[in-house]
Amino acid sequence: MVALIVAFAKNRVIGNKGHIPWKIKGEQKRFKELTTGNVVVMGRRSFEEIGRPLPNRITIVVSNTKDFTGENCYTAGSLQEAIKLAGNRDVFISGGARLYEEALPIVEKMYITEIDKIIDGDTYFPQFADGDFIKEVNERIEGEIPYKYVTYTRKNKTLS
Repeated sequence: MVALIVAFAKNRVIGNKGHIPWKIKGEQKRFKELTTGNVVVMGRRSFEEIGRPLPNRITIVVSNTKDFTGENCYTAGSLQEAIKLAGNRDVFISGGARLYEEALPIVEKMYITEIDKIIDGDTYFPQFADGDFIKEVNERIEGEIPYKYVTYTRKNKTLS
C-alpha cells in the first residue's frame, strides 16, 4: 500500500518557514500508530526538520542534493525510487508539499488530520479531487484547537 499522511489547517497550511506551525497535544499520535513498523518517505527539508530517522520504522529521504544514511535510513533520488526501495512494505509519504503533490495520483489512501483552525504559513497541502476518494471521519478530538482524523480511500478505477 502506498499512502500519504499529513496534518493541515483549515486553509491547508502544513508548514511555515520550514517548521510545523502548531503544537497540539496528542495530534501526532495517529502518525506514530500508523507508521511504526512501516516505511516513511519524506523530502529532504522535512527530514532535516525532524533531524533524525524515525524510531521503529524505515525512513527514506527523497533528495538529489544530499545523501542520508544510517540505521534504517536511506536516500532515494525520486519518489518512484523510494517506493521501489521500500519493496513490499507499506509506504507512508509524509511531506513536504512537492512530494505530496507528486504522490497524489498514485496513493491508495490518505490519512489526514484536519485541524479546525486557520493557521499562518507558507507551505500548503495541494488540492486534490476528493471525488476520487471515499472519505471517512475516524475521530474528532475536542480541545483548545480541535481536529479530526480523516481517511480517504481511493475509489476503484474502472479500466477503459
